[in-house]
Amino acid sequence: MTLLAGGVGGAKMAEGLAALDDVELTIIGNIADDEQFHGLWVSPDIDTVTYTLAGMIDRSQGWGVADEGLRALGVLEALGEHTWMTLGDKDLGLHIYRTMRRHEGDRPSDIARHIAKAFGVKPTIVLPTDDWMQTRLVTDIGPLSFQEYFVREKCKPEVQEIWFEGVEFAKPTPEALDALEKADLIVFAPSNPLVSIDPILAIPGVHDAVVEAPASVIAVSPLIAGKTVKGPASRMMESLGLEASALGVARHYQGLVDTLVIDTQDAELQSDIEALGMEVSSTDILMPTLERKREVAAYLLEVML
Repeated sequence: MTLLAGGVGGAKMAEGLAALDDVELTIIGNIADDEQFHGLWVSPDIDTVTYTLAGMIDRSQGWGVADEGLRALGVLEALGEHTWMTLGDKDLGLHIYRTMRRHEGDRPSDIARHIAKAFGVKPTIVLPTDDWMQTRLVTDIGPLSFQEYFVREKCKPEVQEIWFEGVEFAKPTPEALDALEKADLIVFAPSNPLVSIDPILAIPGVHDAVVEAPASVIAVSPLIAGKTVKGPASRMMESLGLEASALGVARHYQGLVDTLVIDTQDAELQSDIEALGMEVSSTDILMPTLERKREVAAYLLEVML
């Protein structure tokens, strides 16, 4: 099984699927949020999935490392550095390692694989590309990277346009293409469609690989009753003139997804979604606990396999 994932929603879905027996899981994670801070290469979405599956995640916030300290960040702040991107001491150790390996010329996919193995992660975490690309937002306060928008500005600016700088030069990794080709099921996590899933699909060759894959494609809506559990997906969709609902998600994925899983609160949208040529299934998709994550994951298999 292959999961396309980004953000906290992606990590939750990955954790649920990883908890199932007899599931060989490969996760293609978003790397378009990657950015350098204090000279170090930070990969927030990949790290969130890695920390979650390693049992290291700070569950109170959904990202970062549990039982974290901020001593190094305090020193940087005292030296006059901008510290709006909260990077804890343990987290910085990972970023130092990644940056060191990148400076040595090692392939980003190999680095991510080694980190996951060292932390005891059993599913395979795959990068969609080893090349640089970055989500850029045109907002009412000017151009921003995603981390500037999400962390520094706390999602307050109005998003007017989204584009992926460098994507036209990016090449998909053979691991990502292989995972899509050989999957018995492809799952789109309940991640932000615009800035978590779209960057993966925008890499030349990936969208076509999903369309041409022999496996069925199922997506879990990131919106429940028009709202996201965490993150700016609904607000971003509204500001871009898209309907912030499970139906809006279905329209966005039309032609890619065979089945959309929606929350029971959105059951009234089923016929409108089916009119788009998509199968619909509804259940409680809120995943506040590990047991509920596992139950939602099992439901996906029940629907599709």
